[in-house]
Amino acid sequence: MLTLERAKELNDSMVTEESLRIHALNVMAAMGAMAEHFGEDKEHWMAIGYLHDYDYEKYPEEHLHHTEEPLLEAGVDPVDVRAILSHGYGLCNDVEPETDMEKSLYTVDELTGIIQACARMRPHGITDLTVKSLMKKFKDKKFAAGCDREVIKDGCARLGMEVRDVAEICIEGMKPFAEEIGLLGTEAE
Repeated sequence: MLTLERAKELNDSMVTEESLRIHALNVMAAMGAMAEHFGEDKEHWMAIGYLHDYDYEKYPEEHLHHTEEPLLEAGVDPVDVRAILSHGYGLCNDVEPETDMEKSLYTVDELTGIIQACARMRPHGITDLTVKSLMKKFKDKKFAAGCDREVIKDGCARLGMEVRDVAEICIEGMKPFAEEIGLLGTEAE
């Protein structure tokens, strides 16, 4: 089973851009919260979240096409590799999310982008971000336009959950990492 330490070692060997590192941390935090929601292994899900964009910096146009073989060669369990690949379903591959972990990764990858964008606009960052505030921004398609709301809705439907409920889990999961992910807000500077 993939550990968070090993995921960081692997990811950090490929990812140098600060924005991608922060995205990995956002998804890691959200995945840990989703694991707790489903009563699963939090560190394992966090590791999957941290490693999910392993090849993105070097191969943005071929994302996830340079992930499977290197991770398998590095000793990552095939089940974990499949989970990572599944977040690209319909976007860059046809690996359909089947497990709660896969469906969660597919969903929170995009959702954390909206949460981050929303928190960055607030004086207290994510520390006092509410689901109500986030959902207002979620409905505004021009806000964080690069985050695919249809993927988020599809992922939530696959999980049998409402967007607002998944968003609340993710926000709460990201709050303890606010300083590390740069979301303490302008008042903290």
